[in-house]
Amino acid sequence: MSGNARSRLLDELSTVSRRYMASYALFNQAVADHIGLHPTDLQCLNLLTLEREPVTTGRVAELTGLTTGSATRLVDRLEKAGYVVRERDAEDRRRVLVATVPEKIAEFGRVWDRLGGNWVALFGDLDDTELALIIGHMRRTVEFSGEQIARLREGRV
Repeated sequence: MSGNARSRLLDELSTVSRRYMASYALFNQAVADHIGLHPTDLQCLNLLTLEREPVTTGRVAELTGLTTGSATRLVDRLEKAGYVVRERDAEDRRRVLVATVPEKIAEFGRVWDRLGGNWVALFGDLDDTELALIIGHMRRTVEFSGEQIARLREGRV
């Protein structure tokens, strides 16, 4: 591929990526509005459902990139909305864990299923190699985004 063709493709990728990120942010806002949460709270809830066990508020801070104080306020909001509860760690009673409420998570899942029901169909015509390419891209993007978030929070921009 010539340098010009690759340059055009990279420019298009940049434009499409920006549109993709904006559309996801707007979608996230609409879902959050629909269920009565702040968009950051919605994504925290999403991340909490990916954790295998209840987590500390410190872990919530790690997952979200928030300070521990902001993470505490986020957990307060999720608790008030009924999506999480705080419980004492059975092994270390000094530790407080944040656990999702299964019924509320199921409710959230039903909303997500109604909205994303055709999501899998978007990829139905792709072969395994193409799916693997998309998965690789998403993993690299998650890692890259994490690095950029750290740079921004540390003032290294």
